Amino acid sequence: MTVRLRLRRLRWSGALATLALVAGAALPAGAGPRAVVELFTSQGCSSCPPADKLLGELAQDPTIIALSLPVDYWDYLGWKDTLADPRFTARQRAYSRVRRDRDLYTPQVVVNGAVHVNGSDRSGIERAMESTRRAAEVMSVPVAVKLADGHLNVSVPAAAGRGGEVWICAVSRAVPIAIGRGENRGREVIYHNVVRNLLKVGDWSGTAESWNVPLENIARDGVDAAVVYVQHGNRERPGPMLGAVYAPLR
Repeated sequence: MTVRLRLRRLRWSGALATLALVAGAALPAGAGPRAVVELFTSQGCSSCPPADKLLGELAQDPTIIALSLPVDYWDYLGWKDTLADPRFTARQRAYSRVRRDRDLYTPQVVVNGAVHVNGSDRSGIERAMESTRRAAEVMSVPVAVKLADGHLNVSVPAAAGRGGEVWICAVSRAVPIAIGRGENRGREVIYHNVVRNLLKVGDWSGTAESWNVPLENIARDGVDAAVVYVQHGNRERPGPMLGAVYAPLR
């Protein structure tokens, strides 16, 4: 289907307040992640469930930060996506503007803020992760987070010549949805690492900086994890991912 901005659906492989917080305890980071994988998906897209399943599998790899960002532009087809956020649609469009290719579709994966791939193409996603890492700055900044006194402390070290924006994604790790109408009528789909809220923490100029973010600022029912990422560029023109960390909150 082709609509404005050449939107298309691919038919082939394609309550935080109740958290038990340990004051001052650092969240385990493990090995630094090699990739941030953003899946733009929709409950109204019949070709999306295989990509949603694949994202759940990728999320099991501790070196991959896999995120679901449900979009709203297929809502007119008979089922309003219950997780969709217009900010995610705007983010997908911003990536398209930066690439100058006008490719906007579901399921679409953007790897490390740089390369887009069919969201059901595992080998394509793997290739994109490898190719984007060839740039020295991609995923090279070790972001750290710590929970303390009802705040999420975010620290970004100095890195000469780097700079970008720091964002927090409030995440629900698994959200089962029974879809009642539209192309996926009668199906129950589990959405993994669903972004439920986005909060800009600040701008990073390449010097060592830290921020204290009240947990209530990212609170939402069902949120049980947070992802903090540093990305070159800005919201209107997002660039490569410079670093990220995934932090379970429960």
